[in-house]
Amino acid sequence: MTDIVPTPGIEELRFYDTRTRQVQRFEPLAPPTVGVYSCGPTVYAPQTLGNMRSQIVPDLLRRVLLVAGYDVTYVTNITDVGHLVSDADEGDDKLEQAAAKTGQTAAELAELYTEQWATDRRRVGCLEPDLVPRAASHIDEQLAMICVLEEQGHTYVIDDGVYFDVSTFPRYAEFAHLDLDEMETSGRIEHLEAKQHPADFALWKLTPAGVVRQQEWDSPWGRGFPGWHIECSAMATKYLGERFDIHTGGIDHVRVHHTNEVAQSECVLDVHPWVGTWMHNEFLDLGGEKISKSKGHVLVVDTVVEHGLDPLAFRYFTYQAHYRQQQAFSWEAMEAANTALRRLVAKAVEARDADGDPDPAAVEPHLRRFWSALADDLNAPQALAAVWEAVRDPDLSLASRWAFLADADRALGFGLAGAVAPDADESGSDPRIDMLVAERHAARAAKDFAASDRIRDELAAEGIDLVDTADGPSWRRR
Repeated sequence: MTDIVPTPGIEELRFYDTRTRQVQRFEPLAPPTVGVYSCGPTVYAPQTLGNMRSQIVPDLLRRVLLVAGYDVTYVTNITDVGHLVSDADEGDDKLEQAAAKTGQTAAELAELYTEQWATDRRRVGCLEPDLVPRAASHIDEQLAMICVLEEQGHTYVIDDGVYFDVSTFPRYAEFAHLDLDEMETSGRIEHLEAKQHPADFALWKLTPAGVVRQQEWDSPWGRGFPGWHIECSAMATKYLGERFDIHTGGIDHVRVHHTNEVAQSECVLDVHPWVGTWMHNEFLDLGGEKISKSKGHVLVVDTVVEHGLDPLAFRYFTYQAHYRQQQAFSWEAMEAANTALRRLVAKAVEARDADGDPDPAAVEPHLRRFWSALADDLNAPQALAAVWEAVRDPDLSLASRWAFLADADRALGFGLAGAVAPDADESGSDPRIDMLVAERHAARAAKDFAASDRIRDELAAEGIDLVDTADGPSWRRR
């Protein structure tokens, strides 16, 4: 490897690979370039805090890779078609179903919740993706992959659609350590008897006779829409090549979505392994259940603000558990994270504004502990511990403390360089902002939620957080 001068402590990165089930040294395919693909949102409903955790984890990964000197291409997709209500290829498309319930078009819903997702990513400190491809805009690429699979003998057609025959891919069970014999005995489905094996999955779903869908396209097999899994394979391959370095997603993707991605991609491309490292984050737990919009858990970034907390407190909260551990969510834990973040910001502002020069020799051991923790499979809890150890070190001058924090914030993503001391400019009176807040309040009362959301997003872009209370709305600067 050439032209890479890593920060102390980050000379060697080690990540847990879901495929091999072990922590291993990260070795990119073509250093210094690194390609990362993250499964993005299915935009049929608001993106929850659980969805945000699956954005913060790869954002931390990306930041660590950048600090290590890599040239990262980060791609995360928008699933705006093809994700059925059941992983067993049953039921309707989630977006199509939501559109029927709300009276809005599928395109309107996709735009609404894509914008909410993008705004909330920024509010929790995530860097902008390099590419955000939409599944509905890549139908040709998906059809091309299905055609290759058909030519190779990996598919069959039933009345319901075109399916991948898992028996034609001997390694199918390896990725998630599946028991295909047990699956065949118990059956993963009840209503698609024509499938040759319960694990066979849809590549293209055919529109039933007499049904008109909002999102459907012509194909060699008839009018219909793509299966969920082929979408990610097509988009990842288009933007990152036939093989790439890291694929991330939630742990719930392992058994079905990512297993199917591997099967179809390795067949079409004739490669193995298709992805160098698979990284999956665990669930955010709410009273024994994962936080999920499909279960009615509508905890979003706005909910955090409504509780009077900084959205970045959720980022801090996320760092308090390793990404491969389930994390219990509670408002008590969030309030504690918010308090800790405020204290950290106060310490950073004090150090940032102090005079003097840092002592590199005093800073280096702290930086090494911090970056070594993140280099070891993104151990954020240990990295946070290193932060507080440095902040409380009586032998570090204020200038040295700031040198450490400024460097560490490249991964932390708290925006410490531009932070305002917690007790300053948090609230107050500004005629223009007061007027906008009043307009938003009136819009909400009139159920004009589009105008309400537009004003909220405009204020959020200025660093203004809104808090809706029993006494009416108030605002504060971040």
